[in-house]
Amino acid sequence: MTIATEILRPPEPEVVLRDVVSALHEDLGSGDVTADLIPAGQRAHATLVCRESARLAGQAWFTGCFHHLDQDCHLQWTGQDGDTLLPGAVVCAVEGNARAILGAERCAINFLQTLSGTATVTAHYVQAAVGFRARILDTRKTLPSLRYAQKYAVRCGGGHNHRHGLYDMILLKENHITALGGIAAAIRQARTLHPGIPVEVEVENQQQLEQAIAAKPDRIMLDNFDLKGLAAAVRITAGRIPLEASGGTELDAVPAIAASGVDFISVGAITKHLQAVDFSLRFT
Repeated sequence: MTIATEILRPPEPEVVLRDVVSALHEDLGSGDVTADLIPAGQRAHATLVCRESARLAGQAWFTGCFHHLDQDCHLQWTGQDGDTLLPGAVVCAVEGNARAILGAERCAINFLQTLSGTATVTAHYVQAAVGFRARILDTRKTLPSLRYAQKYAVRCGGGHNHRHGLYDMILLKENHITALGGIAAAIRQARTLHPGIPVEVEVENQQQLEQAIAAKPDRIMLDNFDLKGLAAAVRITAGRIPLEASGGTELDAVPAIAASGVDFISVGAITKHLQAVDFSLRFT
């Protein structure tokens, strides 16, 4: 049973619009009192430049900010989401109403720098696992109200999505297992109440692993296992159930974790410890 959808498909327009409207409302309030100094009909041309190496993500959100304030604003991109950018690269040209460009600029760049930052760090983790079967997964540790956007950016960086929320997958962690009377009982209850929804169970040691294997979930999360424990779990499971390594994974630890033979490595850092990419939009 498939738990994640990994292909890079275009973002949903209604979600992008929701994010854009919220961001512009927060920033503009009753109006841009600085841009009001510019004549209402004046038009302008601006160029977006990336100041560092990065993986591009967030074009739809960037474009949406300008189009929401000026439907006739024209944007010409030099590449697409998922592309690798070099320092000094011209990423996009923007032409439209000068007031609208200035009013949308900050929100547009905020989206692009944040999502490109997510894609960039994801790409580093993905590169660290090259040559092994393990795929890099995100988590629910995302910026409030930007989960959909960040999970899209993860795919731009070559990573894969774990569950999107509490509604599309059952993940039985320590407290769930305790409340339900053990691993086997928890999995039975999950199958009974929500048939057809994928079930993953978290284990903390070999004894729990063996209990989980017997109960046959769709995936097993190995929580904070050391390298020796990961390798042993792979041998014990023998390919019967996909295994996910989890727990504060740092970039330099990824090759060794991937070499253990696990199927997935989930990394909260790719969405919560990101470094925004440096973009600059200047009138020409």
